[in-house]
Amino acid sequence: MQTENRLLDDLARVATGALGALTGMREELEARLRDQFERILARMNLVQREEFDAVQAMVAKARAEQEALAARVAELEARLGIAGPGAARRPLRSRSALRKAKRAEPL
Repeated sequence: MQTENRLLDDLARVATGALGALTGMREELEARLRDQFERILARMNLVQREEFDAVQAMVAKARAEQEALAARVAELEARLGIAGPGAARRPLRSRSALRKAKRAEPL
């Protein structure tokens, strides 16, 4: 759109050019700041979010498996009539040791 005043047209062109230059400067500044922050974070030896989430999932899976195994051990101990953890346990004997002990008992 042409106006009759050339001065206004020139000012509009200058303003448009300045706005484009400022936008380019802003993008360049953002890129440099982003690079600087990435370098700082890399030196801090921080864990990335993806790695943290992966390890957290592994821990949750391991905890669930451990709880399932603990329940299974408790069930097996109940079937065998063995006391749970913390109770005094008698030492396990081999079959031959049990036979010898049985023979040694007085009648």
